[in-house]
Amino acid sequence: MRPRAATLLVNIDVDDLEKAIGFYRDGLGLQVGRRLGDGAAEMLGASSPIYLLVKAAGSAACSGSAQLRAYGRHWTPVHLDFVVDEIHAAVRMAVAAGALLEDDVETHAWGRIAHLADPFGHGICLIEFLGRGYDEIT
Repeated sequence: MRPRAATLLVNIDVDDLEKAIGFYRDGLGLQVGRRLGDGAAEMLGASSPIYLLVKAAGSAACSGSAQLRAYGRHWTPVHLDFVVDEIHAAVRMAVAAGALLEDDVETHAWGRIAHLADPFGHGICLIEFLGRGYDEIT
């Protein structure tokens, strides 16, 4: 039996919930939907809810892995792209809230992109589509 298409929920591990709420609120324009006890918060305003989950630095990523959580800049093949209306204003807002701008804004046929890291080392991109967006490259 094939599972039905499900709602996408995004979970982001952080070591400081208040700092994370502040960044995702002030830097990316999300709002707190609800608090889930002392260790989690639901952020709304993106196309999917984003859950900020407190996980201590140095704790095991999962039971079968020797990899530990670290909140310095790290790379993973999965990251979040936030589509914005005006990339330069969005970059300024994110940086003012604690993001690290890793590369200058780049322009491509499909739009503009800025590579950043949130205050917890997670890579994020801001994207401003131009013209037909990704359809410009098909």
